[in-house]
This record gives sequence, structure tokens and C-alpha cells, in this order.
Amino acid sequence: MADVIVPRVEGTLKVGGGRRLGFAEFGPPTGQSVFWLHGTPGARRQIPAEAREFAEREGMRIVGIDRPGIGSSTPYLYENMLGFSDDLRTVADRLGIHEMAVIGLSGGGPYALAAAHAMPDRVKVVGVLGGVAPTVGPDAIDGGLVSVGRHLAPIISVGRVPIGIGLTATIRVVKPLASRGLDLFARFSPDGDRQLLGRPEFKAMFLDDLLNGSRKRFSAPLADVLLFSKDWGFELADVATPVQWWHGDADHIIPYAHGEHVVSRLPDATLWTLPGESHLGGLGVGEDILTTVLKVLDANG
Repeated sequence: MADVIVPRVEGTLKVGGGRRLGFAEFGPPTGQSVFWLHGTPGARRQIPAEAREFAEREGMRIVGIDRPGIGSSTPYLYENMLGFSDDLRTVADRLGIHEMAVIGLSGGGPYALAAAHAMPDRVKVVGVLGGVAPTVGPDAIDGGLVSVGRHLAPIISVGRVPIGIGLTATIRVVKPLASRGLDLFARFSPDGDRQLLGRPEFKAMFLDDLLNGSRKRFSAPLADVLLFSKDWGFELADVATPVQWWHGDADHIIPYAHGEHVVSRLPDATLWTLPGESHLGGLGVGEDILTTVLKVLDANG
């Protein structure tokens, strides 16, 4: 397994209701600050090696956060996407961060947009990598795996915890086979994702992140699915913060059309197409993403 830059500091921070959220920092504490929100499933270390190296080299501070129930975070179910923004605000305050960029991968995308809506004075730019689109309300679009989750939401709502416990137990049993399992997943993935997962540093990052994030309970990703299927608590037209959106045009999980749809409804958004790339394509252009985000931060700072 290839060496991957480890977090400069890692721990938990107290948020509302006596809960705690796990976090991991990369890069110097004095640099421009970026919160990187993991996908579904995922955890605080789901930050590609290229992005970690960029942070060290360019003096950027990247903070990954475990959502509730992931890794070191206390289990909790938000009422809607906006609930996470209160926790993010508290984490930023405790880390001494006022202005920031927020990047969301896949299932982290809606949380990043919610943060921009809730904190327009602090979130100066949002980056979304193959993000989830709304499935209900005026901004809804159908299709993709998230729509399947919307139909399963009633079952998940009732059985989320026991289902999560069962999945967690299964993961613990197969943990020694995780590397082989990821190789098997790569074999059946589109070409772009297969190439990424074939790179030793990406494989190392994914294994470390997924095994660390799911070591307690696997019901947290199901909480994401529930929130995706509900009204997010805001409309896309009300997100005034500049949004940079990257999406592979061969995405087999969240259709490229979903990215086009969301970008068309955001007041200030740019769509960066990743030709031939699938769902993980954004993780392969981490340096381009951070360079773009840094330019917007510098312009709006």
C-alpha cells in the first residue's frame, strides 16, 4: 500500500447538544481554509493524495469532517440538510476559521450547498464533485441511484439503525478482505473509476477512510439517504455563493444531467465537465479543483 500524507492533527470537537464531530486537518493552520465534506459512504480522510500534497505545498488548510455516526462522531439525525450547517459553524468557530471554502464530494454536495445558504458571509465559494441533486420539491430531478433511495426511504426510516448494525457487523467480518473487495469493485466500475482505484495512493486513501469511518456503525450513510429524499430546507435559487461544479459525463451513479440541472438553477455556478470520467472523476483532479477554489477565495477574501 502506497504512503499517503497523514493528517497534521486529528480529533473531535464538541458541537450542539453535547455531541462531538471528528475532524482531520491537512496543511498549515495559517493557510486559506477549506472544509472537505466526504461522500456517502465516506469519512473525514476521504481527501485524495493530490489534494493533501497541494495543501502542504501551497499552504492551504484542508479540514475533513465526519458527519454524525461516522468515525469519531456522535450518532445523530438532522431534520434536514441545513442542520449540518449549525455544526459546521461551531467547528469553524472552534478552529478559529471565519471565511472558508466548502467542497462536497457526491453525498457531501448537498451539505456544502446548505452551508453556503446558511453562512453566506463566511462561505466564499463552494466546490461540488459529482454532487447529489434534489429529488423532491421545485428543484427535483428524477433518475440515478438517489431516486432509488427516495423510494426506499420509508423502509430506511424504520429500519435504519438495525440495518446499520447488520452492515457494520458484516464489514467487521470482511475487513481482512477489504483490499480484494475494492479490487473486485474496481473491475466492475467504468474505466475512469477503475483507473483511479488502480492507483496505489487512491486505493490506500479509500481503504483507510472507509474502514475508519465505518468501524462503529454503518447507519450514518443511511441517514444521508433519508435527508437526500426530503426537502433540503432551502431552494437552489437562494444559494448566492459562487459554486464550482465538477461532473464526469460518464457518471453511472449520479447522472451528468443532474449536475447540469443543479448548475442551471444556481444563481452563480460554473459546470466543469470531466470527459469520459465517472463518479470518482473529481477525486482525480484535486489540484485543479483546489487551484480554482483558491482563486475564488483570493478574489472574494
